[in-house]
Amino acid sequence: MPLTGKQKAAMLLLSLDASTAAELLKGVNHDVVQELAVEVAYLDASGFRSSQQSLEMVRKFYGSLQKKPEFKIRDFLKEMLKSSVGDEKAVKIQTQIRDLLQKRDPFISIRSADTQTLVSILGTEHPQAAAVVLSELTPKKSSEVLGLLNEGIRVSAVSRMTRSESTTSEAKIRIAEMICKRLEAAAPGKVAAVSQRPEQSLRKVAVILRNLGKELRDGMLAAIREKDEESGKMVTQLMIVWDDIPLIADRSLQEGLRKIDAQKLALALIKADETITKKIRSNISERAAATVDEETSLMSSPKKEAIAEAKEGVVEVLRDMNEKGELTFIEE
Repeated sequence: MPLTGKQKAAMLLLSLDASTAAELLKGVNHDVVQELAVEVAYLDASGFRSSQQSLEMVRKFYGSLQKKPEFKIRDFLKEMLKSSVGDEKAVKIQTQIRDLLQKRDPFISIRSADTQTLVSILGTEHPQAAAVVLSELTPKKSSEVLGLLNEGIRVSAVSRMTRSESTTSEAKIRIAEMICKRLEAAAPGKVAAVSQRPEQSLRKVAVILRNLGKELRDGMLAAIREKDEESGKMVTQLMIVWDDIPLIADRSLQEGLRKIDAQKLALALIKADETITKKIRSNISERAAATVDEETSLMSSPKKEAIAEAKEGVVEVLRDMNEKGELTFIEE
């Protein structure tokens, strides 16, 4: 995700040791220090990843924010905040961060909850609430939760996720607040609708389902088709699109690329995104790459329609493999 200036500053602080970061913050306005602390917590909770060292520091920092207000600030948080703003301000900042994060993103603490806890809570909620929460989780976590829910909730929730109706932001906030209250209990004006095209909603469902085991995934697809044949077809198609190629594990991608002739592959790669081009070229042999280059040199000015058709041909091969359970993915 694109980083704001404050988020970049937060990551810069995290690349330093705590005492050095504290020195840099000395003399900085207390409000700015608080804003930077919020950015650090938000980056980790929203799934941002940097170097392994920075990631460990962010997790340590965010973990300390999950403690109760009376918990003594430790490690990075303790040294940085206390040294830069003093004891009193440090405690105040810590107690305010969670509220600020919750206002920015009502689902942020829900995403941090463990899978089993979410399953136990969503298993007793209305399917619409489950559908909203599943849509807000990462595809991987959503798949894990979905796979553990009972069949009735699972089918109903996925069915609601495939529908094109919008959920108001007010309704989403109410659902988030309700689930957050249950998470806490489990631990020792006119609002415009959120606009989302049907394809976007179905794409979310497709990505979640493709992370499930083949048997469970096929059962869910059958349930969707039973309720809405067209939506079922679209979900199946949207499980694999051209932009997903970098996420396909090398071995299974190699198997798929062997089934595609050089001319079609050469055409599909014309003006393709560099990441996709590198991914494909790194998974074909030198001989195949040379053949693709030769085919490319023989092309004059292929039409956009022809390029799009070639890309679709490549994706169809991968979709067929996915349907057979032969495609594996790198975790998003």
